Amino acid sequence: MKYLCVLLIFLPITIIGEHMGLSDPLLFAFSSLAIIPLAGLMGKSTDVISYYAGQKIGGLLNATFGNATELIIAFVAMKAGMFDVVKASLAGSVIGNILLVLGMSMLCGGLKYKTQYFNKNSINITSSMLLFAVLGLSIPAIFTHTMPEVSLTHQFEGLSIIVAILMLLIYIMQFVFSFGTHKSLYDETITTDDEEKPAMSLKAAIGLLVAATVCIAILSEIFVGTVEPMAESAGMSKTFVGIILVPIIGNAAEHSTAIIMAIKNKMNAAVEIAVGSSLQIILFVVPVLILSSLLFEPMSIVFTPFELVSVAASVIIADRVASDGESNWLEGLQLVATYLIIGAAFFFV
Repeated sequence: MKYLCVLLIFLPITIIGEHMGLSDPLLFAFSSLAIIPLAGLMGKSTDVISYYAGQKIGGLLNATFGNATELIIAFVAMKAGMFDVVKASLAGSVIGNILLVLGMSMLCGGLKYKTQYFNKNSINITSSMLLFAVLGLSIPAIFTHTMPEVSLTHQFEGLSIIVAILMLLIYIMQFVFSFGTHKSLYDETITTDDEEKPAMSLKAAIGLLVAATVCIAILSEIFVGTVEPMAESAGMSKTFVGIILVPIIGNAAEHSTAIIMAIKNKMNAAVEIAVGSSLQIILFVVPVLILSSLLFEPMSIVFTPFELVSVAASVIIADRVASDGESNWLEGLQLVATYLIIGAAFFFV
Protein backbone atom coordinates (compact mmCIF):
# COMPACT_ATOMS: atom_id res chain seq x y z
CA MET A 1 0.00 0.00 0.00
CA LYS A 2 2.85 2.42 0.80
CA TYR A 3 4.08 2.14 -2.78
CA LEU A 4 0.63 2.98 -4.14
CA CYS A 5 0.55 6.13 -1.99
CA VAL A 6 3.23 7.63 -4.23
CA LEU A 7 0.50 7.89 -6.88
CA LEU A 8 -1.35 10.42 -4.67
CA ILE A 9 0.78 13.09 -6.37
CA PHE A 10 -1.62 12.75 -9.29
CA LEU A 11 -4.54 14.04 -7.16
CA PRO A 12 -3.48 17.72 -7.26
CA ILE A 13 -2.06 17.26 -10.78
CA THR A 14 -5.48 16.10 -12.03
CA ILE A 15 -7.40 18.91 -10.34
CA ILE A 16 -4.95 21.56 -11.56
CA GLY A 17 -4.90 19.99 -15.02
CA GLU A 18 -8.69 20.18 -15.20
CA HIS A 19 -8.61 23.93 -14.57
CA MET A 20 -5.73 24.40 -17.02
CA GLY A 21 -7.62 22.59 -19.78
CA LEU A 22 -5.34 19.58 -20.26
CA SER A 23 -6.30 17.11 -22.98
CA ASP A 24 -8.86 14.44 -22.14
CA PRO A 25 -6.46 11.48 -22.57
CA LEU A 26 -4.03 13.05 -20.08
CA LEU A 27 -6.79 13.82 -17.59
CA PHE A 28 -8.07 10.26 -17.95
CA ALA A 29 -4.60 8.87 -17.22
CA PHE A 30 -3.91 11.24 -14.30
CA SER A 31 -7.34 10.74 -12.67
CA SER A 32 -6.98 6.95 -13.06
CA LEU A 33 -3.60 6.97 -11.33
CA ALA A 34 -4.99 9.14 -8.51
CA ILE A 35 -8.07 6.95 -7.94
CA ILE A 36 -5.98 3.78 -7.45
CA PRO A 37 -4.28 4.80 -4.15
CA LEU A 38 -7.45 6.51 -2.88
CA ALA A 39 -9.36 3.24 -3.30
CA GLY A 40 -6.57 1.55 -1.35
CA LEU A 41 -6.85 4.13 1.45
CA MET A 42 -10.61 3.55 1.63
CA GLY A 43 -9.98 -0.17 2.05
CA LYS A 44 -7.28 0.39 4.68
CA SER A 45 -9.42 2.78 6.74
CA THR A 46 -12.38 0.38 6.54
CA ASP A 47 -10.19 -2.46 7.85
CA VAL A 48 -9.11 -0.29 10.80
CA ILE A 49 -12.70 0.69 11.60
CA SER A 50 -13.66 -2.99 11.36
CA TYR A 51 -11.01 -3.87 13.94
CA TYR A 52 -12.46 -1.42 16.48
CA ALA A 53 -16.12 -2.08 15.61
CA GLY A 54 -15.99 -5.85 15.97
CA GLN A 55 -16.46 -8.80 13.68
CA LYS A 56 -20.16 -8.39 12.79
CA ILE A 57 -20.13 -4.65 12.14
CA GLY A 58 -16.71 -5.00 10.54
CA GLY A 59 -18.01 -7.57 8.11
CA LEU A 60 -20.88 -5.28 7.17
CA LEU A 61 -18.53 -2.31 6.69
CA ASN A 62 -16.14 -4.31 4.53
CA ALA A 63 -19.03 -5.56 2.42
CA THR A 64 -20.53 -2.08 2.05
CA PHE A 65 -17.34 -0.15 1.31
CA GLY A 66 -15.57 -2.96 -0.53
CA ASN A 67 -16.87 -1.66 -3.85
CA ALA A 68 -17.42 1.98 -2.88
CA THR A 69 -15.05 3.24 -5.59
CA GLU A 70 -16.95 1.44 -8.35
CA LEU A 71 -20.25 2.65 -6.87
CA ILE A 72 -19.12 6.29 -6.87
CA ILE A 73 -17.72 6.15 -10.42
CA ALA A 74 -20.83 4.35 -11.70
CA PHE A 75 -23.14 6.82 -9.94
CA VAL A 76 -21.38 9.79 -11.54
CA ALA A 77 -21.52 8.11 -14.96
CA MET A 78 -25.20 7.28 -14.44
CA LYS A 79 -25.97 10.92 -13.65
CA ALA A 80 -24.26 11.82 -16.93
CA GLY A 81 -26.56 9.40 -18.77
CA MET A 82 -23.73 7.02 -19.71
CA PHE A 83 -25.78 3.89 -19.01
CA ASP A 84 -23.83 1.68 -21.42
CA VAL A 85 -20.54 2.53 -19.69
CA VAL A 86 -22.10 1.99 -16.25
CA LYS A 87 -23.45 -1.46 -17.05
CA ALA A 88 -20.26 -2.44 -18.89
CA SER A 89 -18.16 -1.41 -15.86
CA LEU A 90 -20.38 -3.43 -13.50
CA ALA A 91 -20.17 -6.52 -15.72
CA GLY A 92 -16.42 -5.91 -16.07
CA SER A 93 -16.00 -5.76 -12.29
CA VAL A 94 -17.62 -9.17 -11.88
CA ILE A 95 -15.62 -10.70 -14.73
CA GLY A 96 -12.38 -9.09 -13.57
CA ASN A 97 -12.76 -10.15 -9.93
CA ILE A 98 -13.59 -13.76 -10.77
CA LEU A 99 -11.23 -14.36 -13.68
CA LEU A 100 -8.36 -11.89 -13.35
CA VAL A 101 -8.07 -11.41 -9.58
CA LEU A 102 -8.89 -14.98 -8.57
CA GLY A 103 -6.79 -16.28 -11.46
CA MET A 104 -3.73 -14.16 -10.61
CA SER A 105 -4.08 -15.09 -6.93
CA MET A 106 -4.15 -18.80 -7.74
CA LEU A 107 -1.33 -18.41 -10.26
CA CYS A 108 1.02 -16.38 -8.02
CA GLY A 109 0.23 -18.42 -4.92
CA GLY A 110 0.51 -21.68 -6.85
CA LEU A 111 3.99 -20.82 -8.12
CA LYS A 112 5.13 -20.68 -4.48
CA TYR A 113 2.98 -23.48 -3.02
CA LYS A 114 2.13 -26.68 -4.89
CA THR A 115 -1.46 -26.75 -3.60
CA GLN A 116 -3.35 -24.14 -1.61
CA TYR A 117 -6.49 -24.69 0.43
CA PHE A 118 -9.48 -22.57 1.42
CA ASN A 119 -12.87 -22.95 3.10
CA LYS A 120 -14.94 -24.63 0.40
CA ASN A 121 -18.16 -24.44 2.44
CA SER A 122 -18.29 -20.65 2.45
CA ILE A 123 -17.08 -20.37 -1.15
CA ASN A 124 -19.72 -22.85 -2.35
CA ILE A 125 -22.40 -20.74 -0.65
CA THR A 126 -21.05 -17.59 -2.29
CA SER A 127 -20.89 -19.34 -5.67
CA SER A 128 -24.52 -20.44 -5.32
CA MET A 129 -25.49 -16.86 -4.51
CA LEU A 130 -23.62 -15.70 -7.61
CA LEU A 131 -25.55 -18.16 -9.78
CA PHE A 132 -28.81 -16.79 -8.36
CA ALA A 133 -27.62 -13.23 -8.98
CA VAL A 134 -26.74 -13.98 -12.61
CA LEU A 135 -30.21 -15.47 -13.08
CA GLY A 136 -31.67 -12.26 -11.68
CA LEU A 137 -29.68 -10.23 -14.20
CA SER A 138 -30.65 -12.54 -17.06
CA ILE A 139 -34.43 -12.50 -16.66
CA PRO A 140 -34.92 -8.80 -17.62
CA ALA A 141 -32.59 -9.23 -20.63
CA ILE A 142 -34.40 -12.37 -21.82
CA PHE A 143 -37.71 -10.54 -21.31
CA THR A 144 -36.47 -7.60 -23.41
CA HIS A 145 -35.11 -9.67 -26.28
CA THR A 146 -38.09 -12.02 -26.54
CA MET A 147 -41.06 -9.68 -26.05
CA PRO A 148 -42.42 -7.49 -28.91
CA GLU A 149 -41.06 -3.96 -28.81
CA VAL A 150 -44.51 -2.44 -28.43
CA SER A 151 -44.94 -4.20 -25.08
CA LEU A 152 -41.79 -2.69 -23.53
CA THR A 153 -43.43 0.20 -21.69
CA HIS A 154 -43.38 1.29 -18.05
CA GLN A 155 -44.03 -2.33 -17.07
CA PHE A 156 -40.45 -3.13 -18.07
CA GLU A 157 -39.12 -0.40 -15.77
CA GLY A 158 -41.20 -1.93 -13.02
CA LEU A 159 -39.54 -5.31 -13.65
CA SER A 160 -36.09 -3.76 -13.18
CA ILE A 161 -37.18 -2.22 -9.89
CA ILE A 162 -38.69 -5.49 -8.62
CA VAL A 163 -35.54 -7.45 -9.50
CA ALA A 164 -33.34 -4.79 -7.86
CA ILE A 165 -35.37 -4.85 -4.62
CA LEU A 166 -35.30 -8.65 -4.44
CA MET A 167 -31.53 -8.72 -5.04
CA LEU A 168 -30.99 -6.14 -2.31
CA LEU A 169 -33.17 -8.19 0.04
CA ILE A 170 -31.11 -11.34 -0.62
CA TYR A 171 -27.94 -9.31 -0.07
CA ILE A 172 -29.18 -8.22 3.36
CA MET A 173 -30.35 -11.72 4.30
CA GLN A 174 -26.92 -13.19 3.59
CA PHE A 175 -25.63 -11.29 6.64
CA VAL A 176 -28.32 -12.93 8.77
CA PHE A 177 -27.14 -16.27 7.36
CA SER A 178 -23.39 -15.73 7.72
CA PHE A 179 -23.36 -13.88 11.06
CA GLY A 180 -26.42 -15.49 12.63
CA THR A 181 -28.08 -18.76 11.74
CA HIS A 182 -25.11 -20.46 10.00
CA LYS A 183 -22.05 -18.59 11.20
CA SER A 184 -20.25 -21.87 11.98
CA LEU A 185 -19.82 -22.43 8.24
CA TYR A 186 -17.68 -19.29 8.08
CA ASP A 187 -15.56 -19.85 11.19
CA GLU A 188 -12.52 -20.84 9.18
CA THR A 189 -12.85 -17.79 6.96
CA ILE A 190 -13.41 -15.10 9.55
CA THR A 191 -10.79 -16.33 12.00
CA THR A 192 -7.56 -14.37 11.62
CA ASP A 193 -4.03 -15.30 12.60
CA ASP A 194 -2.42 -13.11 15.26
CA GLU A 195 -4.40 -10.02 14.37
CA GLU A 196 -2.35 -6.97 15.28
CA LYS A 197 -3.72 -3.73 16.61
CA PRO A 198 -3.64 -1.15 13.80
CA ALA A 199 -1.34 1.84 14.17
CA MET A 200 -4.16 4.19 13.21
CA SER A 201 -6.79 5.34 15.71
CA LEU A 202 -10.53 4.99 15.09
CA LYS A 203 -11.00 8.76 14.63
CA ALA A 204 -8.11 8.92 12.17
CA ALA A 205 -9.54 5.98 10.20
CA ILE A 206 -12.98 7.60 9.98
CA GLY A 207 -11.39 10.89 8.88
CA LEU A 208 -9.31 9.10 6.26
CA LEU A 209 -12.37 7.25 4.95
CA VAL A 210 -14.37 10.48 4.61
CA ALA A 211 -11.46 12.32 2.96
CA ALA A 212 -10.76 9.49 0.50
CA THR A 213 -14.46 9.23 -0.38
CA VAL A 214 -14.73 12.98 -1.08
CA CYS A 215 -11.56 12.93 -3.21
CA ILE A 216 -12.79 9.94 -5.23
CA ALA A 217 -16.13 11.69 -5.80
CA ILE A 218 -14.30 14.79 -7.12
CA LEU A 219 -11.97 12.75 -9.33
CA SER A 220 -14.85 10.62 -10.61
CA GLU A 221 -16.46 13.71 -12.14
CA ILE A 222 -13.25 14.40 -14.07
CA PHE A 223 -12.65 10.72 -14.89
CA VAL A 224 -16.15 10.09 -16.26
CA GLY A 225 -16.06 13.28 -18.31
CA THR A 226 -12.95 12.07 -20.14
CA VAL A 227 -14.05 8.49 -20.88
CA GLU A 228 -15.81 9.12 -24.20
CA PRO A 229 -13.25 11.61 -25.63
CA MET A 230 -10.37 9.37 -24.54
CA ALA A 231 -11.98 6.29 -26.08
CA GLU A 232 -12.49 8.11 -29.38
CA SER A 233 -8.93 9.47 -29.51
CA ALA A 234 -7.46 6.05 -28.64
CA GLY A 235 -9.65 4.19 -31.11
CA MET A 236 -11.35 2.14 -28.39
CA SER A 237 -15.04 1.53 -27.86
CA LYS A 238 -16.85 2.81 -24.76
CA THR A 239 -17.77 -0.80 -24.00
CA PHE A 240 -14.12 -1.85 -23.85
CA VAL A 241 -13.22 1.10 -21.61
CA GLY A 242 -16.16 0.32 -19.33
CA ILE A 243 -15.69 -3.42 -19.11
CA ILE A 244 -11.88 -3.59 -18.91
CA LEU A 245 -10.22 -0.28 -17.96
CA VAL A 246 -12.70 1.18 -15.45
CA PRO A 247 -12.93 -1.98 -13.26
CA ILE A 248 -9.15 -2.42 -13.21
CA ILE A 249 -8.68 1.19 -12.11
CA GLY A 250 -11.37 1.02 -9.43
CA ASN A 251 -10.22 -2.35 -8.10
CA ALA A 252 -6.44 -2.07 -8.43
CA ALA A 253 -5.75 -1.80 -4.69
CA GLU A 254 -8.14 -4.64 -3.86
CA HIS A 255 -6.63 -6.77 -6.63
CA SER A 256 -3.12 -6.33 -5.28
CA THR A 257 -4.30 -7.22 -1.76
CA ALA A 258 -5.81 -10.51 -2.97
CA ILE A 259 -2.61 -11.49 -4.78
CA ILE A 260 -0.45 -10.61 -1.76
CA MET A 261 -2.72 -12.73 0.46
CA ALA A 262 -2.32 -15.69 -1.90
CA ILE A 263 1.47 -15.33 -1.93
CA LYS A 264 1.36 -15.41 1.89
CA ASN A 265 -0.64 -18.67 1.61
CA LYS A 266 -3.77 -16.96 3.00
CA MET A 267 -5.94 -18.32 0.19
CA ASN A 268 -9.15 -17.96 2.21
CA ALA A 269 -8.75 -14.19 2.21
CA ALA A 270 -7.76 -14.06 -1.47
CA VAL A 271 -10.75 -16.11 -2.63
CA GLU A 272 -13.17 -14.17 -0.43
CA ILE A 273 -11.89 -10.85 -1.82
CA ALA A 274 -12.32 -11.99 -5.42
CA VAL A 275 -15.57 -13.95 -5.26
CA GLY A 276 -17.17 -11.94 -2.45
CA SER A 277 -16.53 -8.66 -4.26
CA SER A 278 -18.29 -9.98 -7.37
CA LEU A 279 -21.30 -10.92 -5.29
CA GLN A 280 -21.44 -7.43 -3.76
CA ILE A 281 -21.38 -5.87 -7.22
CA ILE A 282 -24.41 -7.81 -8.44
CA LEU A 283 -26.49 -7.93 -5.25
CA PHE A 284 -25.63 -4.50 -3.80
CA VAL A 285 -24.08 -2.06 -6.27
CA VAL A 286 -26.38 -2.89 -9.22
CA PRO A 287 -29.65 -2.63 -7.21
CA VAL A 288 -28.53 0.58 -5.48
CA LEU A 289 -27.75 2.18 -8.86
CA ILE A 290 -31.05 1.02 -10.37
CA LEU A 291 -33.02 2.49 -7.47
CA SER A 292 -30.89 5.66 -7.38
CA SER A 293 -31.51 6.22 -11.09
CA LEU A 294 -35.19 6.85 -10.29
CA LEU A 295 -34.07 10.24 -8.95
CA PHE A 296 -32.74 11.15 -12.41
CA GLU A 297 -33.42 9.14 -15.55
CA PRO A 298 -34.43 5.52 -14.84
CA MET A 299 -31.75 3.00 -15.82
CA SER A 300 -32.79 -0.51 -16.79
CA ILE A 301 -31.18 -3.63 -15.38
CA VAL A 302 -30.83 -5.05 -18.92
CA PHE A 303 -27.28 -6.00 -19.94
CA THR A 304 -26.20 -6.91 -23.47
CA PRO A 305 -26.23 -10.61 -24.39
CA PHE A 306 -22.41 -10.74 -24.65
CA GLU A 307 -22.01 -9.10 -21.23
CA LEU A 308 -24.44 -11.58 -19.69
CA VAL A 309 -22.81 -14.58 -21.35
CA SER A 310 -19.38 -13.42 -20.15
CA VAL A 311 -20.59 -12.89 -16.57
CA ALA A 312 -22.45 -16.22 -16.53
CA ALA A 313 -19.44 -18.09 -17.93
CA SER A 314 -17.17 -16.47 -15.32
CA VAL A 315 -19.48 -17.47 -12.46
CA ILE A 316 -19.82 -21.06 -13.71
CA ILE A 317 -16.04 -21.38 -14.13
CA ALA A 318 -15.43 -19.96 -10.63
CA ASP A 319 -17.98 -22.36 -9.16
CA ARG A 320 -16.23 -25.29 -10.83
CA VAL A 321 -12.70 -24.21 -9.86
CA ALA A 322 -13.52 -23.40 -6.22
CA SER A 323 -15.82 -26.36 -5.50
CA ASP A 324 -13.02 -28.64 -4.19
CA GLY A 325 -11.48 -26.12 -1.78
CA GLU A 326 -8.08 -26.43 -3.46
CA SER A 327 -6.18 -24.39 -6.04
CA ASN A 328 -2.97 -24.58 -8.05
CA TRP A 329 -1.12 -22.45 -10.59
CA LEU A 330 -2.65 -24.17 -13.63
CA GLU A 331 -6.20 -23.31 -12.54
CA GLY A 332 -5.07 -19.72 -12.06
CA LEU A 333 -3.51 -19.63 -15.53
CA GLN A 334 -6.74 -20.94 -17.06
CA LEU A 335 -8.78 -18.20 -15.38
CA VAL A 336 -6.38 -15.45 -16.52
CA ALA A 337 -6.36 -16.85 -20.09
CA THR A 338 -10.18 -16.81 -20.13
CA TYR A 339 -10.16 -13.18 -18.99
CA LEU A 340 -7.74 -12.23 -21.78
CA ILE A 341 -9.93 -13.98 -24.36
CA ILE A 342 -13.03 -12.11 -23.18
CA GLY A 343 -11.08 -8.82 -23.04
CA ALA A 344 -9.83 -9.33 -26.60
CA ALA A 345 -13.38 -10.00 -27.78
CA PHE A 346 -14.66 -6.77 -26.20
CA PHE A 347 -11.78 -4.85 -27.77
CA PHE A 348 -13.17 -5.69 -31.21
CA VAL A 349 -16.75 -4.71 -30.34
